[in-house]
Amino acid sequence: MIQVFDGAAGPSLAPGGSVACVGAFDGVHRGHRALLDRVRARADARGLPAVVVSFEPIPREFFARGGPLLRLSDRHDKIEQFDAAGIDRVLLLGFDAELAGWDAQTFIDRILVARLEAREVFVGADFRFGRDRQGDVAVLREAGARAGFSVDVFPEFALDGERVRSSRIREQLAAGDFDGAAQLLGRRFRIGGTVIHGQQLGRRLGYPTANIALGTRVPPVGGIFAVRVHGLDGGPHPGVASLGVRPTVDGSGAPLLEAHLFDFDGDLYGRRLDVEFVAKLRDEEKFADLDALVRQMDRDAAEARTILGMPQAAKAGATA
Repeated sequence: MIQVFDGAAGPSLAPGGSVACVGAFDGVHRGHRALLDRVRARADARGLPAVVVSFEPIPREFFARGGPLLRLSDRHDKIEQFDAAGIDRVLLLGFDAELAGWDAQTFIDRILVARLEAREVFVGADFRFGRDRQGDVAVLREAGARAGFSVDVFPEFALDGERVRSSRIREQLAAGDFDGAAQLLGRRFRIGGTVIHGQQLGRRLGYPTANIALGTRVPPVGGIFAVRVHGLDGGPHPGVASLGVRPTVDGSGAPLLEAHLFDFDGDLYGRRLDVEFVAKLRDEEKFADLDALVRQMDRDAAEARTILGMPQAAKAGATA
């Protein structure tokens, strides 16, 4: 079972040493997974724990200009993927003004040396750290020679001759290329969260939905989608979902993910669900009235059923 630790302060997470890697890991895509696999292999070879240092929010999110950074994953998603990769411990650092102000040597001393007792550190070739990005691989290697850890630069991971990057995956998702994004992620894109109480409008319209608040996360997708919902007994359940601000209803609230599960009858409040995006049907739009909205919802449901290989059926069931 993976262990998760928060914050820079505290005792050593690995008395006796660790094999560690450092990065934002947004999405934990196939390139990240190759790095994690290497860390796991080296930790096994040395009989040491495999440790990841990551950040929430990630540095690019903290420094974002011109609007929030579109995120592929949140804290829960990242930890789940680290666990799947066999990582023993995760140190999550809250990236804030104080941490952004650390110089490179402070980060090395307080995190890599004091908290991790690192013996090997893996980073990407473009790794930068410390105030004004003053630290790089050369700085890290010099410090490692003094502190007793080696530095390994993990090579770029490419598919079809192109580097796998989180920014490329965001672009594919925004364009509705969910199959292409899945190739780079190593799995289909999902958004997860706990089902909360809503306005019950979907139920009254014949499309009860499981509502998942996004919090501060800003996903790279929006609109109406054919989906599969994970977290239910019996495996993923097909459905249709809306992600946005519901312009016909109010259009002023925070973005919300609403998933209608086809032919499902049950109470989902308080459960953790993960919504897997299969295909985009359309963008959000504002309708003249609720009757027009329902007619479009009927068309969306029929299209989603076709995409998901389901028979057409009358509206039925209840979720949350």
